[in-house]
Amino acid sequence: MNKNVVLNDVLKEFQKLAEIPRPSGHEKKVSDYIAGKLRNMGLNVVQDKYNNIIAEKKAAAGFENVPLIMMQGHMDMVCEKRPDVDHDFTKDGLKLKVEGDYLTAEGTTLGGDDGIAVAYMLAILDDDTLKHPALECVITTDEEIGLLGAKALDTSVLKGTHMI
Repeated sequence: MNKNVVLNDVLKEFQKLAEIPRPSGHEKKVSDYIAGKLRNMGLNVVQDKYNNIIAEKKAAAGFENVPLIMMQGHMDMVCEKRPDVDHDFTKDGLKLKVEGDYLTAEGTTLGGDDGIAVAYMLAILDDDTLKHPALECVITTDEEIGLLGAKALDTSVLKGTHMI
């Protein structure tokens, strides 16, 4: 496996997420995008009324007896901008740019917290060449304003005992 290929897949997913406005309290559109993408992968997906998502992927061949791994992240982002920038976080996607070895956003926060975790999960779940145990991905909402999605999540359905 070429780690640059995996990184490129993660960055492509992150770029797609950056195009979707996702401030706390306004995650429906990004939640629908994520849930739809996961369903198109053929995964078992639960999207609750709070727009939290739980997705499961079966273990790769040979890894069926390895304990399930849970990955967790949140889809909302810190929304800050320079005073001179005209940007509505409820309507406008981010404008990403590369500066040397750094990925930034033009005049706004990048949304890396926690868009990069969601991007990693999407890239991992979409790659059928990776060898892995069963995976359970939990993507919550409204983390930036008090862990509201996580607090509302029905955790009784979760199976993971090991979490990243």
